[in-house]
Amino acid sequence: MNKLDTRRDAIRGFSPAWFTASMATGMTSMLLYGFPYKWKPLEYIGIGIALLNLVMFVFFMILFLWRLIQYRDFGSLILHPQQSMALGAVPMALTTIITSLVTILTPYNPSWMPMLALVLWSIAITFSVLSFMVIPFLATSHQRHDFSKVNATLLLPIVPTVVAASAGAVLASVHTGTTAVAIILISYALLAMGVGLSMLFIASYIIRLVLFKLPPPEIIFTVFIPIGPMGQSSYAIQLLGVQALRVLPDSLPQLQYLGHVLHDIGFLFGLLMWAFAFWWVAHAIYSVVYTRIHGPVPFNLGWWAIIFPTGTFAASCAQLGVLTGFTFFRVLASLVTSCIVVIWIVVIFGTLCYAWTGELLKPANINILELNTEVPDDR
Repeated sequence: MNKLDTRRDAIRGFSPAWFTASMATGMTSMLLYGFPYKWKPLEYIGIGIALLNLVMFVFFMILFLWRLIQYRDFGSLILHPQQSMALGAVPMALTTIITSLVTILTPYNPSWMPMLALVLWSIAITFSVLSFMVIPFLATSHQRHDFSKVNATLLLPIVPTVVAASAGAVLASVHTGTTAVAIILISYALLAMGVGLSMLFIASYIIRLVLFKLPPPEIIFTVFIPIGPMGQSSYAIQLLGVQALRVLPDSLPQLQYLGHVLHDIGFLFGLLMWAFAFWWVAHAIYSVVYTRIHGPVPFNLGWWAIIFPTGTFAASCAQLGVLTGFTFFRVLASLVTSCIVVIWIVVIFGTLCYAWTGELLKPANINILELNTEVPDDR
């Protein structure tokens, strides 16, 4: 790490934004494992990447806790208008591990898996709700934000509830009775919380783009972030509808038609949100191409912002293909997944190279924290 003065600088420069790499890796593993056109080697690759994601998450958590314990700067971190937003990536990275755990181990039916997944999910939703409740409040009360410089990272502390809802739908598939009902109802509540506030922020973000145009090249890939709540909510509500139809008619006989209603609403709402995400995918691609034509786009952790949001779009495509049987959705999901895998390979190698040289942990990243509530103009 020739660009860092000491190892202490590397720890000091470690930020929660690194957990977006775990999010993206977990998403890639699940897309490969559940590829629309089944091929056994892809499942094995997906399992391998899921294990890599687990190692990454544990490693990042150790470094992050080390940094917080050694420097005791959580107060400065949570008040910072950019760094605090990335705290939402921590519970989202954990939910990718939960989803992988349930999806990969369900065929083997280990007796300990449902309870372990439930405990992990409870931890994830606790931190998701804390992120959802606390950080947006601090953004409105303590932090300073310039509307002309606002970017889509404002969504990061909000989206975890939507991601937790989709993980809840997967978790409900290995539970029955009142436990499954509770998971489903909690997941619907989490979904409503996240989608409602996300749409408000996305509307504001569109206005910001219209008035002040695209973000600078250094953060241009953040334009992909709004795809996340759209694609993830589409995927989540479809899965929740499937589980509601399976569980509710027997568990809530007094509401015998509720499962059927939620199943049908899940498909309709999922289709509508998928269509909205489709537009944003096209807009994000255009934005990046336009920016690249007009100049270079430097490598940084922001490149990871491409993968997880676009992966939610691919997952919603695949689920629509399952519900409708239409080849169009399966082919589109396959194409998007293939592109995501290529991007993931490029970004993870870029991350390794730039982390080795210290570029992604250099003291310049550390100095931002000292500003507490203001971002320097040159960034």
